[in-house]
Amino acid sequence: MQGKVYLKIYDKVYKIILFIILFCYNSSSFLVRIKMLTTLFLNKNQKLVKKWEKEHEQIVVLATEVIGEYSKHNHDNAKKALKKLNKLAVDHVMNEDIEFYRLLKDQKRLTVKSENLIREFTKTFKDTKMALMNFLTQYTREDVVLDDEFFKTFTDIVSVLGERIEFEEKNLYSLLYSKG
Repeated sequence: MQGKVYLKIYDKVYKIILFIILFCYNSSSFLVRIKMLTTLFLNKNQKLVKKWEKEHEQIVVLATEVIGEYSKHNHDNAKKALKKLNKLAVDHVMNEDIEFYRLLKDQKRLTVKSENLIREFTKTFKDTKMALMNFLTQYTREDVVLDDEFFKTFTDIVSVLGERIEFEEKNLYSLLYSKG
């Protein structure tokens, strides 16, 4: 009986390896396809972390664009980038809040350390998140001009966000990615 079980497992592993070889053979984008295949085997927490890290990169790019355009006195382009940043930041924060809530409700997906870190993060980030949302809501309105007060406050917020992103990725995300 055990021999048949091992034979079935061997057969499935063989088919997976064969699929991978055939899928990647003669491909000019071999590494891209390998990366695509590896993401198929990520658990839900790992997929969330990958998504959130990518959004963090986009947030940094947009914040840099806002600063660059404002510094060049191109306030129209700065406002456009700010609006994109607003949408992305709101979506990102809302999604994180929802997923953190789900994670806390589904104890099987978390270690005690992960659970405590999520609780600490959501509690300590609450004020920064509200300040960011209020700021973006105010300055993405059509009738509001981007002025020196905007720029000073924005650079301060970006600095704080950079620190939060670094903390989040090094502590919370790495823990969720590796252990759940």
